[in-house]
Amino acid sequence: MASFSIARVGVLAALLAGSMLAAAQAPAPAPQPPAGAPPAAAPGGPPAPRPADPRVQQRTYTFPDTNEELPYAVFVSSKVSKDRKAPLIIALHGLGGDPNTLLRGAALDLAEEGGYILVGPMGYNSSGWYGAPSPMAAGTGGIGGGVGFGGPPRGGAPGAGGPLRGGMPGAGGPPPGAMPGAGGPAGAGRGGPPPGAGGPPRDPTFLGEPNEVSKRSEKDVMLVLDMIRKEFNVDEDRMYIMGHSMGGAGAIYLGVKHANLWAGIAAIAPAHAPAGITAANYSLEPAKHVPMMIVQGDQDPLVPVAGVREWVEKMKQLGITHRYIEEAGGDHGSVIGSGIPEIFAFFNQHSKAKR
Repeated sequence: MASFSIARVGVLAALLAGSMLAAAQAPAPAPQPPAGAPPAAAPGGPPAPRPADPRVQQRTYTFPDTNEELPYAVFVSSKVSKDRKAPLIIALHGLGGDPNTLLRGAALDLAEEGGYILVGPMGYNSSGWYGAPSPMAAGTGGIGGGVGFGGPPRGGAPGAGGPLRGGMPGAGGPPPGAMPGAGGPAGAGRGGPPPGAGGPPRDPTFLGEPNEVSKRSEKDVMLVLDMIRKEFNVDEDRMYIMGHSMGGAGAIYLGVKHANLWAGIAAIAPAHAPAGITAANYSLEPAKHVPMMIVQGDQDPLVPVAGVREWVEKMKQLGITHRYIEEAGGDHGSVIGSGIPEIFAFFNQHSKAKR
């Protein structure tokens, strides 16, 4: 049990650090904090949370399963009107993120220009994994309830709670380069099995069962999508899903599971092995009619490029309309800035009506 907990904490610490660093590297500078704002994070600590863009609406709703207030964020282009159908993008944050993580900078500018509704669900908490069968899905609900943000695990396996709080890498686990299923030199290995005990690797064709937190994470995304579809005149032929890291894996998982909904799926540095899904155990067949895109850095220390290439090979085998951008020298965070404009361009080219 001890080796299981230590291994998972190491994976969580590295992914959490990578996701927070990636958020700090997102395109366009954040607004200057007002006078009296809290100071930035201490040198050597995790990046200070970035303030939400004032163009983004901060909302909450009552999650029916637990009666908790869950946040979500919405940006609505000035071009959206009741008498004209508007395209919609669901944007899924990475581990340790929040609804605003991908609703900043270039993403908002491009959503404004393209007349999009851009939606950031919480995914139940900061480490919910959006329905994927990750054993790392844990924590209580709300914006402060994920792993490393206080509170004991709920529905996840032991050892995945508080040790990360304020800790980041080095919080009881191996360094990123030694993480099971996520580390090692860029280009090495298949991305590994889903993280687990220090015993023999799990069969890569094995697809686990989502735990309770992961199920709630998926339900939160789908409930928020449903609310937005009821509130706005959404173009059902132009609904898309994208995400980064944990959210990239979530975009693949939910994109395939609910393939009938989407006109396009896009993932940036998808943390597929920690999510518990691989090219060997999670078939893309149900979504073979949905255009897909992946943006990946070949020097990503958290998501090895070799495992991502396997997903791309599956797309080719199934004849899926796809685009793959492998950024030379790109790491886990830099690919957000380069990938967001490419994803919007890809979505602009595809709709259900054009199939």
